[in-house]
Amino acid sequence: MLEYLPKEVREGLEAARLRDLRKRARLRVQVGEAVFPVLRFWHDGFALDASLTPAQLRGLVDIHEGPRHIFQCLIVATSIENGELVCDFKRVTPVSDKAPLDYWRPEDAPVGYLPRN
Repeated sequence: MLEYLPKEVREGLEAARLRDLRKRARLRVQVGEAVFPVLRFWHDGFALDASLTPAQLRGLVDIHEGPRHIFQCLIVATSIENGELVCDFKRVTPVSDKAPLDYWRPEDAPVGYLPRN
């Protein structure tokens, strides 16, 4: 259907679609001091706006949802499709606010102990 529209109209529709995705983006990718909105996110990658990001984006990045740091990822930019820079994960590590345990903790274990009097 879009192939019957003039080229200018198709480009305008694509620009409006990307602008809408940028507005609704909750996730952000932080590379050093630079921050880029995530347009789409899936289990093994994400897409960024190609006009806002460097084409050779790779390495260790942080993904934030608003102010909350949720993932640390090792990525490689694979291709540019429809104005989006598609990045694939080599490694995704969820960020935790507490240190991992060295031992197994039972579910019914007490949280703390009361002192004896």
